[in-house]
Amino acid sequence: MQATTHTTDTLAARSLASVWHPCTQMKRHEAEPPVPIARAQGPWLYGSDGRRYLDGISSWWVNLFGHGHPHIQAALADQLARLDHVMLAGFTHAPVVELSERLAALTGLGHAFYGSDGASATEIALKMSAHYWRNQGRPDKSRFVGLAGGYHGETVGALAVTDIALFRTAYAPLVRLAATAPSPDARAAQPGESAREVALRAAAALEAWLAEHHATTAALILEPLVQCAAGMAMHDAEYLRQARALCDRYEVHLVADEIAVGFGRTGSMFAHQQAGIRPDFICLSKGLTGGTLALSAVLTTHDIYAAFYDDDVARGFLHSHSYTGNPLACRAALATLELFEQTDALARNVHLARAIDAACVPLAQHPRVRHARRQGMIWAWDVHTTLPDFARRYHRHAMARGLLLRPIGTTLYAMPPYVLDDEAVQHLAVNALAALNATLAEEAGAAAPTEERLP
Repeated sequence: MQATTHTTDTLAARSLASVWHPCTQMKRHEAEPPVPIARAQGPWLYGSDGRRYLDGISSWWVNLFGHGHPHIQAALADQLARLDHVMLAGFTHAPVVELSERLAALTGLGHAFYGSDGASATEIALKMSAHYWRNQGRPDKSRFVGLAGGYHGETVGALAVTDIALFRTAYAPLVRLAATAPSPDARAAQPGESAREVALRAAAALEAWLAEHHATTAALILEPLVQCAAGMAMHDAEYLRQARALCDRYEVHLVADEIAVGFGRTGSMFAHQQAGIRPDFICLSKGLTGGTLALSAVLTTHDIYAAFYDDDVARGFLHSHSYTGNPLACRAALATLELFEQTDALARNVHLARAIDAACVPLAQHPRVRHARRQGMIWAWDVHTTLPDFARRYHRHAMARGLLLRPIGTTLYAMPPYVLDDEAVQHLAVNALAALNATLAEEAGAAAPTEERLP
């Protein structure tokens, strides 16, 4: 069958007639139709009209080594010729075994349990934690605590530990809300206070909360080093060390949500490693397959795994989905991990990050920018603006300049793939600044729609 030729207008119209797009008020697409993308290569997306866009946010933080990477493509083609899928209940296969072994070696945690996406990973970790305590004869430990501004997914269980008002408020009647501890966000520093001191202050508040509620608390869940959906809120690694010690003292699991910050985004393979700690659970997704197929994984300790190992089925971990451990997705993940070794990606990213830093100096020094910051391969700039719909306007101006960036509220950020060349670095820096100036120029005549904070 030959591929059908689609015009940009036709695809956009058909999409609006048949597709419900994620995290989107669909009515807005009456004025701004979705942009049809025909192909992608490296850090570039190519529209059906021939225009190209630099993927400055890695297509929602998933792409690591560029689109259409030949090594991942070859691995997928080889796997497709061998085994596309088999149920993982009662069966196994080489890709899932090899991937589990590789992830265990990288994290120090084992017995990987697979899901389909980041929210699924959160659900799995929370269920495992609460079920562990029940199997240990402590069923009262069934509550959770997260951080202010934390984001862990949008399914009902994950929403319980997500502290983003836009998501939480809409579905509050369905959600068993978790407690929220203060964020160690370094932007909250008082005059003369360092990021480390902010972290210690937040840890003291967490300690006070755990001292009172640890008997009913199963786990603390957090995003190590960067709370992404909170506007790329970055914190000192000391908070992770304090949190680990407090969880040990009060017998509470520590869940590291590395869905967005794992696989080199913060400079190390996993963010928590910069604190020299090991969590009880680690949730992985997004970059796990290099941005090719949906897959998530939760790894945990042998002690937690052993608590489920029993003749009684009710003591087993009762969770599944039809595509658990899909061979194609696992093979893509293995190929992605191989690329870290073949390209020495973490070391190369140090040099790439310095190049982007240098190119973005005019943006960081813009008179309307506050708290210019970077953690590894994540950049963020808070913009002082009166525009309540700054994010929407900025995105439009960036796209007009061939650049995909989507601010979170008034925080402009970039999280590009690890394969930008000199041209792409300059394209990112120059057009990010130009889009900012064009957006701010609209302030005087701006209307006042509701502010949005979508990543």
